[in-house]
Amino acid sequence: MTPGLWQSIRDAAQQESLREPALASFLHNTVLRHNSLCAAISFLLAGKLDCQALPSLALQEVFSEAFCGDTCITDAVALDIDAIFVRDPVCQSHLQALLFYKGFHALTAWRVAHWLWQQDRKALAYFLQNRISVVFAVDIHPAARIGTGVMLDHATGIVIGETATVANDVSILQDVTLGGTGKETGDRHPKIGAGVMIGPGSKILGNIRIGHCAQVAAGSVILKDVPDCALMAGVPAKQIGKTECATPSLEMRQTLD
Repeated sequence: MTPGLWQSIRDAAQQESLREPALASFLHNTVLRHNSLCAAISFLLAGKLDCQALPSLALQEVFSEAFCGDTCITDAVALDIDAIFVRDPVCQSHLQALLFYKGFHALTAWRVAHWLWQQDRKALAYFLQNRISVVFAVDIHPAARIGTGVMLDHATGIVIGETATVANDVSILQDVTLGGTGKETGDRHPKIGAGVMIGPGSKILGNIRIGHCAQVAAGSVILKDVPDCALMAGVPAKQIGKTECATPSLEMRQTLD
């Protein structure tokens, strides 16, 4: 985990509780009373995904078990928080990313569902997938593979299929689909390279590759492989140039000049 991240989150929570007394109890329960980032996230997400079939206390145990079972999840979560702080100009602190970004919440809960899937606890993984979809409006199959430093910006309507892969340092905006092309089985979903930015409303369909550091403009439909560093736009999308920045996912530019 990023050195000092948890302490900086605690410090920010302490300062915020003094500035806004109305949130003091909330900040104490979600951050200050916990001794680690994992414990805080387990409590926070369990409360959000709570339901009659699996109440928050039971969910908290599942999240804690996953974090203890695979320390790589903690490292991934820390990088995801930092990705939001670095890339989103609205985000003023890591605390804000932790508490208020539902794309981060959905992705972190998915990481636990993915861990459950790998442990062959598929029924519980599917249960979590359903709760994530209902609560956060983000539907990611637990068998999908997603790297670290990933930002789901705004997140509403994002769908990622079973055999999709998303590499490190990718930014995906709202209403994006990484889906199949029909009722085919097997390896049938997109493979997204590192540093890619996928604009809002884009649909990427089929077992195709989106090359490293490519950019997909808003509302595009991708049906064929995309080269590295390509700038794609249209329905169906065509390459209209090369990306001007080294890593589009970090720059987050939404206009095509």
